[in-house]
Amino acid sequence: MNRFVIMTVGKTHSGKSTFADKLEEQMENAVVIDQDRHAEFIKTYYRKLLAKEGPNTIKYAVSKAIVDHAVGHTDCHLIICNSNRNKGGREELLDYFKSNGFKSILVHFDLPDEILEERIAVSTRSKVIFRSAATFEEVLARQNKETGIGKVIAPDEGEADRLFVIRDEAEVVNVIGKIVGMVEGGAI
Repeated sequence: MNRFVIMTVGKTHSGKSTFADKLEEQMENAVVIDQDRHAEFIKTYYRKLLAKEGPNTIKYAVSKAIVDHAVGHTDCHLIICNSNRNKGGREELLDYFKSNGFKSILVHFDLPDEILEERIAVSTRSKVIFRSAATFEEVLARQNKETGIGKVIAPDEGEADRLFVIRDEAEVVNVIGKIVGMVEGGAI
């Protein structure tokens, strides 16, 4: 059986979590791994373990432990749901999955900032996940400054076995259908 990893890429409020949850509902034997959920869990129950500055190493350790367990102790397909905007980080993750026999699919959410700003304005998402920002507006502003600088770039065709780019919310259902078909067929 071919195992698949589907990795979302995109800015805040671009639809990554909603997409991942919808995809998980339609795929046999798939699990969503979402770092925002891990951050919320840690901030709720283990706040004192969070570093005052620097990277959120405990969140990354929890996420890595969950991924390693899913890879080594289950036969699940994985839906990695976080921004994955750093090319170096994506490549490292994709290499890990490839070395463990996974086929890879990237789904890049490339929606216009106007749509993201509208979504943020009416968002009811919890802000408990924040460590270095107070609002989603700040997160989006920071992400926009990162774009094109250093290693933060959009994915390209060669990074994974398959790349989908979503530029409009109407494309989501079609992309989910294509991914489910690939997974059920066992091939990209």
